[in-house]
Amino acid sequence: MRFQDTPELAEWRGTVRKFVDDNWRLAGVRDEDEGMEGPRDENRAKKWLDKLGANGWLAPAWPRKYGGADMSVLEQFVLSQELHEAGAPTSRQMLNLVGPTIMLHGTEEQKAEHLPPMLRGEVAWCQGFSEPGSGSDLASLQTRAVRDGDEYVVNGQKIWTSGAHRANWMFVLTRTDPNAPKHRGISYLLLDMKAPGVTVRPLINMANGHVFNEVFFEDVRVPVRNRIGEENRGWYVGTTTLDFERSNIARAITARKNVERLVSYAQARTAAGSAVRQTFRNEIADRAIETSICQLLSFVVISIQAKGGVPNMEASMCKMYGSELSQRIALTKMHLAGMYGQERKASGLQDAHSINAAQEYMQTVPATIAAGTSEIQRNIIATRGLGLPRG
Repeated sequence: MRFQDTPELAEWRGTVRKFVDDNWRLAGVRDEDEGMEGPRDENRAKKWLDKLGANGWLAPAWPRKYGGADMSVLEQFVLSQELHEAGAPTSRQMLNLVGPTIMLHGTEEQKAEHLPPMLRGEVAWCQGFSEPGSGSDLASLQTRAVRDGDEYVVNGQKIWTSGAHRANWMFVLTRTDPNAPKHRGISYLLLDMKAPGVTVRPLINMANGHVFNEVFFEDVRVPVRNRIGEENRGWYVGTTTLDFERSNIARAITARKNVERLVSYAQARTAAGSAVRQTFRNEIADRAIETSICQLLSFVVISIQAKGGVPNMEASMCKMYGSELSQRIALTKMHLAGMYGQERKASGLQDAHSINAAQEYMQTVPATIAAGTSEIQRNIIATRGLGLPRG
């Protein structure tokens, strides 16, 4: 593997950095204040995303006619890398999940209808996959879609639906043939969240945040033209979405920044006369090594994409390792903070170095559940990657 940029990619990286310097970085604003989910100032985020969209940089590998920039996969990777390094928002909600799926499996009419509004930020999307009895075993989902002429009538429930309370549309997996084997009776639909019969109820998480929701469907009508791919073949469309969800560079960069802040905090503690024990130093060193491994796994994924492939087992490796690493880093923060780690709101050196141990510890609890549990990822790695028999 070549780790250095080619001359062309190095020039492109310089272009991106200048754009970020000119349009995002502001004096006195720390990257860590922004977070990987976007800045506190939503108006600033919108202006920034509008500028990215005007350049075609929200979906840079898409064709220009759909609002992209006709970039190579490697150019897109460099762009994503630099934006995450700067702590800048990189995409609108769910764009990187449903957008590439429609690009690969949608009709020309579906692409023209849905892709440009996504890039302009005119619509927000949510993901309707998990159900109360179908989380890890997603293919056992029971939300029904019954064909009625040119429409499907949808009944059922989804849960842990991130952003459903703000979404205009949902990409949803439904069962259209209850008699088929469970992986073969599923269809992938695009559902208008304002359609009659859709009810959204909030689920407040342990960190007192409202991200998740449960969504109920009662005789919701979805036009057949809103189906992506063939009827009863939606499982294979859905796995495309999951592969895009599980493969990205953001986890590795976020992990590295968190470890760098840990080091800064430990140094400040030592300078203030509170020496950090050797066991904690070793623990931080382990996290630093693991972040490098996380980055290498991301490089494996982008290498496959650059050759025209769609990572599957490799995406699962990347997702599983990155989500479990986020929990280990959060635990190391708790160890280092000691009793101060019990504070819901960081104070003192914790606050000065953005070590909000308690909050991050709670926020990383669902990391190994969302986007597919670690157990599911291990099954994928075992069966599809190592060729092991199913149990």
